[in-house]
Amino acid sequence: MPTDAAAKGVKLERYASGSALLLRRVASGKFVAASSHLLFRATVLATLALVFLFAFHYPSLLSRSFSLVSADASSSSGASRLQHTSHRSLLMSSASAASVYGGEKWEKEIRRSAKPRRDGGISVLVTGAAGFVGAHCSLALRARGDGVLGLDNFNSYYDPALKRGRQRLLSDRGVVVLDADINDALLLEKLFEAVPFTHVLHLAAQAGVRYAMEAPQTYVASNVAGLVSVFETAAKHADPQPAIVWASSSSVYGLNTEAPFSEEHRTDRPASLYAATKKAGEAIAHSYNHIYGLSITGLRFFTVYGPWGRPDMAYFSFARSIVAGDPITLYADARRDFTYIDDVVKGCVGALDTAGRSTGSARSGKKSGPAPLRVYNLGNTSPVPVTRMVAILEKLLGKKANKRVVSMPSNGDVPFTHANVSHAAHDFGYRPTTSLDAGLRHFVDWFVEYYKLDTKIAKGAAGATGKKPATKKKAAAMSASS
Repeated sequence: MPTDAAAKGVKLERYASGSALLLRRVASGKFVAASSHLLFRATVLATLALVFLFAFHYPSLLSRSFSLVSADASSSSGASRLQHTSHRSLLMSSASAASVYGGEKWEKEIRRSAKPRRDGGISVLVTGAAGFVGAHCSLALRARGDGVLGLDNFNSYYDPALKRGRQRLLSDRGVVVLDADINDALLLEKLFEAVPFTHVLHLAAQAGVRYAMEAPQTYVASNVAGLVSVFETAAKHADPQPAIVWASSSSVYGLNTEAPFSEEHRTDRPASLYAATKKAGEAIAHSYNHIYGLSITGLRFFTVYGPWGRPDMAYFSFARSIVAGDPITLYADARRDFTYIDDVVKGCVGALDTAGRSTGSARSGKKSGPAPLRVYNLGNTSPVPVTRMVAILEKLLGKKANKRVVSMPSNGDVPFTHANVSHAAHDFGYRPTTSLDAGLRHFVDWFVEYYKLDTKIAKGAAGATGKKPATKKKAAAMSASS
């Protein structure tokens, strides 16, 4: 009996010990489960907080931009100021535009703008219409009786006031420019539902070679994603599909050393991210042409200049620095194939007129046969040393530049550009006719008037050209007859 009692005691003790261990394990399991649940909640909240902070406080990958602010007329400097600023995100501006635009009145307005006013006229959606080339092309198309509807997001890469000024010029001629973005797929679908565009002139893009080193994501968002957005909508939501002409760039030639640059030359060695995005655009164009039967023409522009130009371009920024007495930096031995805006406009219009039809169907998703896929150089065919361009500006402005010559840095620039335009000449009669001297005269006339510069400078320009400075109205309408 004592032995049995002792054995039972040992068993009870083991049971008690086991129960305690089990209870401890259960309690521990509950604690771990509770802790895991709390940790999961904390992780979700932390993730949401990071997303919120990224969206509203981080310098957005899509919105960080460079602004070149115009000089005030009363400023003694008159020179450009560089700013880093954040403007509307491409995607954010798209979302707001899609929700704002619509309704019977809106559709009536855009249809009126896009309706041709001549027999056989075309109806063109122009993206980047408040930009330099876009505004001039829109004026030229409207002047010959074509229908034009513009779209621009008015970002602050350079002073938006200049873009608004171009918008007013277009508005005066009955062209509507919507404040919206090419990444807004819903808005693009609305536009193609409301208007049977025959053509799209896609000029919206993030420009500039050097700025790509500071804000690379903006180039991908605009030049790659934006291009896909336009192609997608045209291929899948337009009935009938329009023919598309879009702006590639001479920058795609990159490190090519053969001259003059021909469309047959290598373009697989881009010297900048900007050039890489444009080269990517040409590859994307090939795929949409092959799969969906879109008629697509790419235009490789060579250093376009003229009235209402871009302030970040060398000729424009040099003019402002000369007037202000600020130093300018020149790259030794740099040469450019400067192409006047009116010549480029003629090339764009010629490309539109000869684009050929798309062969796909948005309804069936199939194409009836091959569609045109083309690429052309639009240049002046005469490379000029940048130092000569500065000398012409000095003469026209009546003032010497404070020059600083340095060797070319590794920032994406190339030593020279030189266009072979024989294909464009053969296919749509492209023949540039404006010399650099004549083109810069037109630019300086506009520049002096637009910025209301000192009359002594205006007289200096007039004396150098032998002509009176053009009025703002005349300069603004310069390419309307192109």
